[in-house]
Amino acid sequence: MKEQLLPDFEERGVLVDMLILHSSAYAADELLKWLGHYKCSCHYILDYDGTLIKAVDEKKSAYHAGKGFWRGEERSLNARSIGIEICNPTLGQEPFADCQIEKLVPFCQKLIRKYQIPAVNVVGHSDVVPLRKADPGAAFPWKRLAREGIGLWYQPKNAAKVAEDSLSGLLAVIGYDTRDDEAVKAAAYAFCRHFAPQFVKRDIPVAELVDHVLPEDFSFMADEKFLQILKAVSFAYQKSV
Repeated sequence: MKEQLLPDFEERGVLVDMLILHSSAYAADELLKWLGHYKCSCHYILDYDGTLIKAVDEKKSAYHAGKGFWRGEERSLNARSIGIEICNPTLGQEPFADCQIEKLVPFCQKLIRKYQIPAVNVVGHSDVVPLRKADPGAAFPWKRLAREGIGLWYQPKNAAKVAEDSLSGLLAVIGYDTRDDEAVKAAAYAFCRHFAPQFVKRDIPVAELVDHVLPEDFSFMADEKFLQILKAVSFAYQKSV
């Protein structure tokens, strides 16, 4: 593992119980420059070629997620999380390199064991700040990671076991912010990026995606397939806690 330490971090005030995965359209060297410029940071960067770079000591709180919401708590998520930036030129709209995922899987497994991170707290940046961020993107292989014990996936048949039909109620069970209509829409699209990428618009220029993380059309929220996936995922999260 390489080490290129960033100067911007602070002491932790709480125990680590979250793993937050990001993507960046920059290669590692360029990303490090921009993080330093904006006084941001992360714990690790996974470059295009699978090289893992340590940027902040795990004992410190890196500036990678900021204020967000997950499972009933709204606050800065930095203090309780490990943040990993994964380089992808399309910001996760196109697949990540196999060498990256092959490096990421055992590394995440190690972190999960070390900090006893529950599966419900392995999230993407867009899950916790869906109004602001689109990463790690709809092409991130969440299903593959879940098979390796990193986060959760779902069994479609379990949708039938969920009586709840409220989208906000189902999203809240998973952990999303659903406190108003805008939050529900953003949460629903973040959910699609994580669990139902068939409903996510692809091939958006990266600069446009950074500034416009949400679509204009939310008609997918009325799609029966979307509701069935949402029910099945909520069942998985209910059973996990």
